[in-house]
Amino acid sequence: MEQPPKMNPVVEPLSWMLGTWLSDPPGAGTYPTLQPFQYLEEVHISHVGQPMLNFSFNSFHPDTRKPMHRECGFIRLKPDTNKVAFVSAQNTGVVEVEEGEVNGQELCIASHSIARISFAKEPHVDPAPAPSCLVFAEICGVSLFLLCEITRKFRLNSEGKLEQTVSMATTTQPMTQHLHVTYKKVTP
Repeated sequence: MEQPPKMNPVVEPLSWMLGTWLSDPPGAGTYPTLQPFQYLEEVHISHVGQPMLNFSFNSFHPDTRKPMHRECGFIRLKPDTNKVAFVSAQNTGVVEVEEGEVNGQELCIASHSIARISFAKEPHVDPAPAPSCLVFAEICGVSLFLLCEITRKFRLNSEGKLEQTVSMATTTQPMTQHLHVTYKKVTP
């Protein structure tokens, strides 16, 4: 049997995130333009020995188990710092780069750039030029990289459960909490 790869020491500060996690209880979603909703989510965070973590988030309707939101990507640490980059691709046609810091067992990140396919569902993440929102490029009428207002906070709570809170701003709404979920670890 093949041995699992040795963890790259660069990502050791994020080792508390490794494993398979299931929402417990269901996650809660809300936003001024949506009816409140619940969802189940399975999270896989792993490594292959490279200086990054791999992740996938898969959410399901709590009653029908119908797939909902999906995203996958990588979490990188800048060597010898607590600076973190979170890169994700979503089934909604959105690609995000978020950056922030890890401090102990808490990771706080905020959007650095967001791109979306031209026919992504509205409302779009706020593209209005402002000190924190800037359109970088437009090719054939499609805005490619936007600095926007999306934040995420991951933390390992005192019960050993992983929590995630996501807040966002869109073209129609200011920064507002959108999701909160607590996960129970099911595999290391």
